[in-house]
Amino acid sequence: MIVDPGGFKAELPQGGRLAGLDVGTRTIGIATCDAGWSFATALITIQRTKFTPDLAILKQLLEKERIVGLIVGLPLSMDGSDSPRTQSVRQFAKSIEIPLERPILLWDERWSTQAVERALIDADLSRAKRHAMIDKLAAAYILQGAIDGLMAGTLLG
Repeated sequence: MIVDPGGFKAELPQGGRLAGLDVGTRTIGIATCDAGWSFATALITIQRTKFTPDLAILKQLLEKERIVGLIVGLPLSMDGSDSPRTQSVRQFAKSIEIPLERPILLWDERWSTQAVERALIDADLSRAKRHAMIDKLAAAYILQGAIDGLMAGTLLG
C-alpha cells in the first residue's frame, strides 16, 4: 500500500530492510539499506522491458534481499508540482503496490540524479562508467534521504 510519510514508519514498527527505487523510462535503479535504517547501498540497475517481466524481477529481488518496504523516488518539478514524469512514477507505484505486498513511500527525488552525476564527475569517471552506475546510485541517494528522515522524524518526502 502507498502510505503517507507519517504512516510509513508505523507500518514497519520492527524496522527491516528497505529498498529504494529510481524509476526511469528505460531503467530502474535499486538500492537497499540495512534493517536498522542506517545506510543505503546501491545494488543493481535493471533494464525495463514490459511491466510483467519487470515486476517479476522486482519480486524475486525483494524476496532474496528480504525487503519489507519500498521508497520510490518521485520526480517532482523544481517548484514541487507534479509533471508528466511524476504521474508515470505514481502509476508505477500504484501498479506494484498490490502484487509486491509491501508499504510504499513516495519520496521527493528532485536533486538525486544531479547530485550523483556531480559526484561521479568529481571522481573523474568516464561518461560510460557514469551511465552504468547513475541509476542505482540515485536510488541509494533517494533511499538515504528517506531513511535519514525516518530516523530523525522529519519526513518531508
